[in-house]
Amino acid sequence: MKSDTAVPVKDAPKTDPRLKLIAARIKKENYKPDALIEILHTAQGAYGYLPIEVLTYIAKALHLPPSRVFSTVTFYHFFSLKSKGEHTCIVCTGTACYVKGAQAILNKLEQQFALKPGQVTKDNKLGVQVARCIGACGLAPAVVIDNDVQGKVNVEEIIQSINEKTGIL
Repeated sequence: MKSDTAVPVKDAPKTDPRLKLIAARIKKENYKPDALIEILHTAQGAYGYLPIEVLTYIAKALHLPPSRVFSTVTFYHFFSLKSKGEHTCIVCTGTACYVKGAQAILNKLEQQFALKPGQVTKDNKLGVQVARCIGACGLAPAVVIDNDVQGKVNVEEIIQSINEKTGIL
């Protein structure tokens, strides 16, 4: 179902260039509800997560019920409703990584930054997450910091690497 009626960008903050990027993607997709996932990817790329206000804007622009947009976001693991942090640290907890020290890395991260998996520092600089497997078993234990896979690491190396990338410590 194609809609010729666009939701104007004036329904959202005009000063936010991220929203203009989303509006351009919606227009490029001809306001088709079938383009929801592509538009959500654009929004997540712009914001780093999907704020509720943005989901509401997308629902209006595509003439979709908000429940459909929200259910799509919560169904797919890639999408997030909360910020994952400016910098991310993903600790692999697959069998090989767990056996070779992933839990010690998680314990040190919790001790050093007061963060449990799924949490973000108050200044939104660092988010810690776990993954069941990142497919780097030969590098166990493996950690991904800002999309950079680091293998055969120890806790001190991870703390140093996070400090170098984020400047938190």
